[in-house]
Amino acid sequence: MAIAVLGASGRAGSEIVKELVARGHEVIAIARKPEAIPALPGVTAKAGDASEPAALAELIRGADAVISAIHFDVPAATLLSALKQAGVGRLLVTGGAASLEVAPGVRLIDTPEFPEAWKGAAQGGIAFLDALKGETEIDWTFFSPAAFIFEGPRLGTYRGGKDQLVTDDKGESRISFADYAIAMVDELEQHRYPRARFTAGY
Repeated sequence: MAIAVLGASGRAGSEIVKELVARGHEVIAIARKPEAIPALPGVTAKAGDASEPAALAELIRGADAVISAIHFDVPAATLLSALKQAGVGRLLVTGGAASLEVAPGVRLIDTPEFPEAWKGAAQGGIAFLDALKGETEIDWTFFSPAAFIFEGPRLGTYRGGKDQLVTDDKGESRISFADYAIAMVDELEQHRYPRARFTAGY
């Protein structure tokens, strides 16, 4: 497939680009600083700003799907508008863990342990997911990772879920960026969560 990756120079975006290339996909890698995008076979680096729907539509036109690995300062409506203008029908979004449930009806963000300093950014992700839930034209998927996502080895394994935080036998919720990328590209290829959210952790 031809996949457009937004935020392709970032930690999550660059790992997603590497995983896509390893599986034989063509990648349109878009970032504000394209020189920081991994230089790999099958990757076309482009300078772009996702906050401008018309310009973004021209960059992603012809892609089979878009994977967004950008921050939530760009609203869902802006990305959805760009996809519709470009005629791209599928969007996968790198989200956050804050809205995952740690107990029935209790979200991670509602727990006393959730850092106050993270709440602003986390609320942006929650608002983005809420906006997607009303979208019926674009086939979207929102990927909420484990609570702690880190630079680490590619183990090639993870456990998936839907709306509940995935924790290990120590009660920790963790995944490396490399294995996060595996879970994202698995969803791209297997399409298990159309118009839904999913999660993954060790």
